Amino acid sequence: MTKIDTDRLVLRDWRESDVPAWAAMNADPQVREFLGPLLTAEQSAASVRSFQDDLDRKGYGFWAVEVRDTGEFVGFTGLDDVDEEVPVTGVEVGWRLARSAWGHGYATEAARAALRYGFDTVGLAEILAITTATNVRSQAVMRRLGMTTDPTEDFDHPGEPEALRRQVVYRTAIPS
Repeated sequence: MTKIDTDRLVLRDWRESDVPAWAAMNADPQVREFLGPLLTAEQSAASVRSFQDDLDRKGYGFWAVEVRDTGEFVGFTGLDDVDEEVPVTGVEVGWRLARSAWGHGYATEAARAALRYGFDTVGLAEILAITTATNVRSQAVMRRLGMTTDPTEDFDHPGEPEALRRQVVYRTAIPS
């Protein structure tokens, strides 16, 4: 069981009580704008089980994120192995937050903690971030994290609908 504390957030294992808020996020078209179709409550619950299984099995994955002062669940942040069907390999950092949590700097704060965990605890030398070319908000977070991009690595994801197909890759190496 890993718990990561930041100034304002807690990255932690998933709880059954997170599922309704997680399902509501995945049913929100604005939250899912760059992620594809909305998810059902059953699909959301299954993803929580999968996320927790990864955390238990690998020691890293997508942690539930809560606001420290209120205990409110606001989404996830963490590390995941890059999908096999894409032309880059490695571990990527990712996040998804409820709309009510947007604009507070939570994505950057939580992702920075996940990066530290990946470098310091997992022992990764490099971490990637991948998003659609049109997701400028996530790309701004990547830049705030000090990640850089090389347009020659951008690719078309074969499993995504046309509007989401073009993907950009950002990278960061272990801090010296």
